[in-house]
Amino acid sequence: MAQPGQFIMRIDIITVIPELLDGPLSLSIIKRAQDKGLAQIHVHNLREYSTDTKHRRVDDYAFGFSAGMVLQIEPIDRIISQLKAERSYDEVIYTSPDGETFNQKIANQLSLQENLIILCGHYKGIDHRIREHLITREISIGDYVLTGGELAAAVISDAVVRLLPGVLSDEQSALSDSFQDDLLAPPVYTRPAEYKGWRVPDILLSGHERKIAEWEHAQAVERTKRLRPDLLK
Repeated sequence: MAQPGQFIMRIDIITVIPELLDGPLSLSIIKRAQDKGLAQIHVHNLREYSTDTKHRRVDDYAFGFSAGMVLQIEPIDRIISQLKAERSYDEVIYTSPDGETFNQKIANQLSLQENLIILCGHYKGIDHRIREHLITREISIGDYVLTGGELAAAVISDAVVRLLPGVLSDEQSALSDSFQDDLLAPPVYTRPAEYKGWRVPDILLSGHERKIAEWEHAQAVERTKRLRPDLLK
């Protein structure tokens, strides 16, 4: 459990399909963080803030000749205003295919924040006035289009929460992840040391900490040059 005065992150996710987040937010590392009291993740159904009390619609046709439905401004403003009335937020994030591409550096930055809102995009997007006046940061998880931003919100939440102090059993593990130093992680091996004639590199069996660290760094550089040379730029 979190200790008195310990940092606790809160993430509020706004979505029209909350069920999509049930699995990703209730299992593995992200569940451990919540069980330990190190993170609080609240999922809000945007339809509960609809002005349409009968059908709970939160979308409408776009002005002009654009095809597809657009999330309306009023229900989104309602929920964000309510949340902001209860606490201050460091970022109000919109998951959008034209946002900045999510990476480890952004995950590190967000892990230092206390309160985050993530608005999941859906349909053809959201009324642009929301992006102009309510959103502080737009994030994409890649150059492709999803049905909605729920999976992107789960990805962002998972990548950020696992960095919080006390979440991982071995906190040094997060520091050696791929992309933390703009390098891919080196290869890793476990027992048995030999299997079907395939051997673990001798250096890893030597017990020489400095030489192993040098080998791992050299391997990380080599793999990055070969597989992701763009990272070295």
